[in-house]
Amino acid sequence: MDKRTEVIQVDVLARVEGEGALYLKMDGGEVKEAQLRIFEPPRFFEAFLRGRDFRETPDITARICGICPVAYQMGACHAAEQIVGIHPEGPLRELRRLLYCGEWIESHVLHIYMLHAPDFLGYESAIAMAEHHAEVVERGLRLKKIGNELMSFIGGREVHPINIKVGGFYKVPTVKEIRTLRERLLWGRDAAIETVRWTAALDFPDFNRDYEFVSLRHPDEYPLNEGRLVSNRGLDIDISDFGDHFEEEHVERSNALQAIHKGHGPYMVGPLARYHNNFDLLTPTCQELAREVGLGESCTNPFQSIVVRSIEVLYAYEEALRIVDAYTEPDAPSLDFTPRAGTGHGCTEAPRGICYHRYTTDDNGILLDAQIVPPTSQNQKSVEEDLLHLARQSMHLPTEDLTWRCEQAIRNYDPCISCATHFLKIFVE
Repeated sequence: MDKRTEVIQVDVLARVEGEGALYLKMDGGEVKEAQLRIFEPPRFFEAFLRGRDFRETPDITARICGICPVAYQMGACHAAEQIVGIHPEGPLRELRRLLYCGEWIESHVLHIYMLHAPDFLGYESAIAMAEHHAEVVERGLRLKKIGNELMSFIGGREVHPINIKVGGFYKVPTVKEIRTLRERLLWGRDAAIETVRWTAALDFPDFNRDYEFVSLRHPDEYPLNEGRLVSNRGLDIDISDFGDHFEEEHVERSNALQAIHKGHGPYMVGPLARYHNNFDLLTPTCQELAREVGLGESCTNPFQSIVVRSIEVLYAYEEALRIVDAYTEPDAPSLDFTPRAGTGHGCTEAPRGICYHRYTTDDNGILLDAQIVPPTSQNQKSVEEDLLHLARQSMHLPTEDLTWRCEQAIRNYDPCISCATHFLKIFVE
């Protein structure tokens, strides 16, 4: 095995959202290449937006993803609202956080129970896992359903919500209506605590790396919708300065652009980054439970991201309960504004990490230019660095086990490409 020469190729990755492939080349005992290949056709949403009224951006960008549409809607709203000079506060802002909690819950729980847990337990799918872990899968389905119900309650429907607009919402709930969520959220909070303890007991490979963690940071709350961009290596900027510090580049093997931090290289966004940069802003329950299960205040093992996601599910349930209990009806469902020329920036924390928007409009609010940087494009280089280091560390494993471990390393990031449900053939040259 010391002089191992082999190419491991998975032509279609399973249990990720979309169409991607794994390529790993070893020659003479050295890992020569490690690639995450994304071959899903580009969809040109930024081009679709040009020439459209900026008030259409929440509905158009929601179609980018069926798993995390709220991330795109919120980023679009914030960028548009910066242009026209409004900033929803009070109950409107709280409702946006509640909607985002629903998205974090449904997306994280889908990943934890259906896409990632089978890796740790040796199953090819959640359906196969359910044969021996029915109660676990049922808990996951119920947890996810509550997240979907939150999105429907605030957003009008589970997928691609329709109640979101620049300035707020088309319709807002009454106090009586919103209180009906409470019992389900209480159950979800308790089930989320069980989820943290369950994921923490899984068997994790011994693999740690020194990442640059980039996330939003808000002075008063764990970040969902707002904050400054920070990193564990000294970055602290307004989101309007994103383009001065980060750039995207095209590589031949990927139809998705790959982002780097200028002068620094690859970086990680998502749960591990948020957790490291904002641990002090988690609820006391989340902090105590994280310490109880051995996470501490930072985690540099990407395989343990399943535990950190579980902590964030618990946070989302606790935050949703706080909002529901304190809710008062706003004076109006949205703020008024007048279209004008300008450039606006928005950045929110999608389940997988920061999602950046920049829009430029003319005097009538027609979009002249648009840029959207999703979290998966920002994580691609970090994924490939993980694969490189992991393959070097795990070269002693048989081909089948090494392939599984590398696929699992990609799924650590919950890459949002679109959904696959089963393993396809692995070809070894």
